[in-house]
Amino acid sequence: MLAKEQISRMSSSERMEAMELLWESFSTEGIDYPSPDWHAKVLAERSEIIDSGKATWLSVDELQARLANR
Repeated sequence: MLAKEQISRMSSSERMEAMELLWESFSTEGIDYPSPDWHAKVLAERSEIIDSGKATWLSVDELQARLANR
């Protein structure tokens, strides 16, 4: 089992690899954990924004540029 201190000593690429491995295990084995109540609320709010036509969409390039300028 990994401790928080072990994770903090990992490089960014090692943490990314660990995260990808975790995600893959959830994808292949399934997740037996219910989504929290707040998640349904956020999804409903976002769906309303999309349905109202007020949503704005970004290309992957636009998103990457926005994140790079943080």
